[in-house]
Amino acid sequence: MTGSTAASFTADDYRARMERAARTAAEAGLAGLLVAPGPDLVWLTGYTPPAVTERLTLLVLAAGQDPVLVVPALEAPDAHKAVGASALALRDWADGKDPYAATAALLDASGRFGISDNAWALHLLALRQAMPGSSYTSLTEALPMLRAVKDAAELELMAAAGAAADATFEEIRNVPFAGRRESEVAADLDRHLRRHGHEQVDFTIVASGPNGANPHHEAGDRVIERGDMVVLDFGGLRNGYGSDTSRTVHVGEPTDEERRVHDLVRTAQEAGFRAVRPGAGCQDVDRAARAVIADAGYGEYFIHRTGHGIGVTTHEPPYMIEGELQPLVPGMCFSVEPGVYLPGRFGVRIEDIVTVTEDGGRRLNTTSRELVIVE
Repeated sequence: MTGSTAASFTADDYRARMERAARTAAEAGLAGLLVAPGPDLVWLTGYTPPAVTERLTLLVLAAGQDPVLVVPALEAPDAHKAVGASALALRDWADGKDPYAATAALLDASGRFGISDNAWALHLLALRQAMPGSSYTSLTEALPMLRAVKDAAELELMAAAGAAADATFEEIRNVPFAGRRESEVAADLDRHLRRHGHEQVDFTIVASGPNGANPHHEAGDRVIERGDMVVLDFGGLRNGYGSDTSRTVHVGEPTDEERRVHDLVRTAQEAGFRAVRPGAGCQDVDRAARAVIADAGYGEYFIHRTGHGIGVTTHEPPYMIEGELQPLVPGMCFSVEPGVYLPGRFGVRIEDIVTVTEDGGRRLNTTSRELVIVE
């Protein structure tokens, strides 16, 4: 098993995150942030509710006031155990009481708030009823960079997750492919990721032959044959931070065209990586990779964005896509994953997670990007 390099976040770490979030919200003209259970709550407090229920749990953040976690009374003991609990006040509510009135008492009744993307409509509508003068915007729209820039401890965890995914690829390239179902190879990927420390596996794409032309193909019952290109895309969470890598392998010797398309995608991926530097726009990464593929006449077959952010979730803002002007900042982590997808024939995708450094970028995946031949 790959050795763990997990950093232990402290109450002070969570306090600093909550203070920064509240300050950033105020700078964005918001009266505060309302954070529901999910990745934002975990990142800000270290608290994961024991179950998803209809009972309201909500972190209230506003500049100039202490953070408050509104939590059901029956879950308060678990909330008290969270590492970040000492950095906030807990306001519990019992069944039969009105949690929305209790939450409204903490808020500016006419304020505009950022609220978690995954907050239940049930809760948002009830808050609006309790505060008719209030208004809301999604947290991602209001503060897209909230979790985007990782500190040194987070980067250490990201690098460890990337190394675990790399170790998984080095093992999977040596398993038999021909004559096995895609789902069997996907199960191998899942097992290796977990053996190398992943507590959560989010996806194990194994797309063989014509299935490779579908970027989000679900591994199925197709039997992999000699002569197939096979797109492998896999990742998840290790110690709470994400991995995501793609490599395309070939079962037996490839044709000249297959080699040519793979080399094209590899060149495009390198161009996208070379475009990473502080101050460049996210769209510059997309443009650099896309230009290589378009200039070779395959532009219509590159059908998705070049990359997505990654951190405590495997897909999050910002996105490497045309029109995204957000400048790159040291500490940001995202994928660079161009692809070419030829309908009914095959696909190729090559993906690394990259972090922005003071003078460029650093790959967090280092396995070979050459076309690997498997049996």
